[in-house]
Amino acid sequence: MATSLEPRSDAPKRELIDRAALESALRGDTTAVGAFREALREASERLSERFKRNEPIETLVRARAEIVDQVILAAWDHYADELRGSADLVAVGGYGRGELHPHSDIDLLLLLDKAAENNTDEAIGRFLTFLWDIGLEPGHSVRTLDDCEAQARGDVTVLTTLMETRLLHGPGKLFAELPVRIGTDRMWNSAEFFRAKLDEQIARHARYHDTAYNLEPNVKGSPGGLRDIQMISWLARRHFGAKRLEDLVEHKFLTEGQLRILTAGQAFLWKIRFGLHLLTGRREDRLLFDHQVKLAAMLGYEDASFTLAVEQLMQRYYRTVMELSRLNEMLLQLFEEAILLDKNEPPVPLGPRFQSRNGYLEVSDEQVFAREPSALLEIFLLLEQNLDLRGVNARTIALVKQHLWLIDEEFRQNPRHHRLFLDVLRAPNGVTRTLKRMNTYGVLGLYIPAFGRVVGRMQYDLFHAYTVDAHTLFVVENLRRFALPRFDNEFPSCSAVMQRLEKPEVAYLAGLFHDIAKGRGGDHSELGAVDAEAFCLEHGMSRYDARIVAWLVKHHLLLSLTAQKKDLNDPNVVNEFARTVGDQTHLDYLYVLTVADVRGTNPKIWNSWKDTLFWELYQSTRRALRRGVSNPIDKEELITGRQAQAERILSQAGLAPERWQQIWSTFTEEYFLRHRPEEIAWHTRVLAESANPGAIIVDVNDVVSQGLTSVAVYSPEETRSFVRATAVLDELGLTIVDARIVPLVAQSLDTYCVLESDGSPIGDRRRLEEIKYRLLKALTSGSGDTLKVTRRAPRQVRMFSTAVQVSISRDPQNPRSIIELVAGDRPGLLFQVAKVFDQERVALQNAKIATVGERAEDVFFVTTTDHRPLDEAQSERLGRTLREALADARSS
Repeated sequence: MATSLEPRSDAPKRELIDRAALESALRGDTTAVGAFREALREASERLSERFKRNEPIETLVRARAEIVDQVILAAWDHYADELRGSADLVAVGGYGRGELHPHSDIDLLLLLDKAAENNTDEAIGRFLTFLWDIGLEPGHSVRTLDDCEAQARGDVTVLTTLMETRLLHGPGKLFAELPVRIGTDRMWNSAEFFRAKLDEQIARHARYHDTAYNLEPNVKGSPGGLRDIQMISWLARRHFGAKRLEDLVEHKFLTEGQLRILTAGQAFLWKIRFGLHLLTGRREDRLLFDHQVKLAAMLGYEDASFTLAVEQLMQRYYRTVMELSRLNEMLLQLFEEAILLDKNEPPVPLGPRFQSRNGYLEVSDEQVFAREPSALLEIFLLLEQNLDLRGVNARTIALVKQHLWLIDEEFRQNPRHHRLFLDVLRAPNGVTRTLKRMNTYGVLGLYIPAFGRVVGRMQYDLFHAYTVDAHTLFVVENLRRFALPRFDNEFPSCSAVMQRLEKPEVAYLAGLFHDIAKGRGGDHSELGAVDAEAFCLEHGMSRYDARIVAWLVKHHLLLSLTAQKKDLNDPNVVNEFARTVGDQTHLDYLYVLTVADVRGTNPKIWNSWKDTLFWELYQSTRRALRRGVSNPIDKEELITGRQAQAERILSQAGLAPERWQQIWSTFTEEYFLRHRPEEIAWHTRVLAESANPGAIIVDVNDVVSQGLTSVAVYSPEETRSFVRATAVLDELGLTIVDARIVPLVAQSLDTYCVLESDGSPIGDRRRLEEIKYRLLKALTSGSGDTLKVTRRAPRQVRMFSTAVQVSISRDPQNPRSIIELVAGDRPGLLFQVAKVFDQERVALQNAKIATVGERAEDVFFVTTTDHRPLDEAQSERLGRTLREALADARSS
């Protein structure tokens, strides 16, 4: 299969559009615009049908260019006939390559003789107006050769466009001189062009966060996308004068196998882009959630037992762009070596099998891997031991790829290779970078076959922002940052815990294996634990260490779920968690792994609230373990300790003991159990400062909970404060992450912990005052029946349909019921829940609010109005009402 930088002149022609009919319409009356539009529509429909019949995409993109050629040439002959001898009509850019997708840009250059420059406006205007009238919307420039030369000299983007040209019509004399005018002897020699285009690529990749693994990638601009292939084409054309990528094989810049990878990768990305244009009816290069499912169906993917069709499509996409990124990196290095580096630079030996030259690691000879397969791991250890190296020589990368077949079961069972792999993990520096290289070059997925199966695997939701392999390596990277003192300022608590671990490689291995069984069916934590223990034992680790790794993989979600879905103010919750963890070592490993995992799942879901929750559970469990699981913390002890700390804070603030004792007499045991000392002191001060003890009070505090804003509402129970507060806070665009509703004597004291919708804390004083004012207004304005939330859910969230799930159970430790709710996240969801609770006369005690991508996964702790758990009939009625209300709210 040929990959051309320009169309093949020997390609067979097919009748795609009736040129004679178009010319006849132009000679006729005013129906020409309609005739051209209809001809384009019919031709586009035929191309669409051919696409659906799975005709080779290379044929279709060139057929589209030929259709546009015929339309443009018919119009040019009619409207610009007077320019026949003085102008060349030239296709540029992608159109110049003869490659068009259904709605690609159509870029034209009208190359004029200087003598005719001032007498062409009218004819060109008629021509271009007609093209716009028929719906082509071309981009165009009108230039002389001098103009082209001047603009190309000053802008490498203009130069690049002018390098990709094709004569459509005209004498061709000006067109023939254009390459001379922009040649390397006049401007942008190979070295200058290489540096400029490399800077462009670096900037482009940065716009996509330097990763091909975005949830909604751009098939053209993202790393590994079509632009990266075009980058190689541009450099080949500029440096070698290459007309086709096949020419790079002759120059020994590409192997036949690499050419096939580039060709197949381009064809796959073309197919996706062509399909996107057909689906959207416009130029669209973004693989948005809106289109992924439809595109998967269009391309023939079907749901399998454990993998959705869309996940199969996206896995192939990610694997393709990863391979293209690797080839792009390798070929750019080859160009750098050929253009910028000293070919005669003497090598510096790095052991018997490797050396460095011009800052790159390379093999001492091309038989190294065949002679000594262990070099396939040794090369990565050398990179860690020589951090001044810029990378791996391009030819050596190619040799690694060619010898991957050596990594078989015998290779994986070799004790020497076990030692090398563990040495890579135990290296003092460069571990993350090395693991990423191992993944990119294909070594990691072959050495750990289970890892290879999750390379490129994505989950079709908004929670998992990266493919499984990319997420896994982000988790290890986070653990590495905790382990290195120079990053202590980022997460001081995690760094302190990580740096006292005796064997950090245990954490790294747990990170590598924690999601390795995704997509197999069954519990991925259970399955991954089996894989992890077997791997560790095979690699000579002690049975104790192997079991810790396996335990961490099996329980890697435990701390996160406990902190986010259970009541951490309940001593029974902490004691139960401590019994599962067992000892301080397991707790330390689990804590750092959990933070690393959540931070590596999606940058938008980590916030100060999660940081506080995880640390609070860690500290509480640490205290419980010190006492011993046979001597658990009891309620009285917890309350006494919190009161003592709150008293110290109030004394320092100058509040008299008799004042706070009077207020505390109205507080219940439940209140002291569910609030930290800082919150107790804050509430006490606010109530003490109130002139009217029975008045509705609202206060906002951004100090008592680090990184959060706490909102306190003190009001009579009949004000329905939970319903009103949730409506106001949601309409203000705030995310409620925690809600505690505590009945006192004839009053209710509610505390809401809120963040901005993007997860950031609220720092603006005017914003804090707005929250306080809007809440007071809603609580004091009489009936709250007119309250509503009008904000719309973000586009990405609206793409998903999450069935409402409600589970109601009896709390085994406390006299209350637990409601677990799963629903599609949307503005007003909590307000809808509050209205149902109010309607059903359910008293909310506590709420744990969690958003997992497009899903709300909330937990509510409730009682009846007389503080008893719900009975079976009440639970059934409440569950039914919630499901109906939330389903109706979603459809409205």
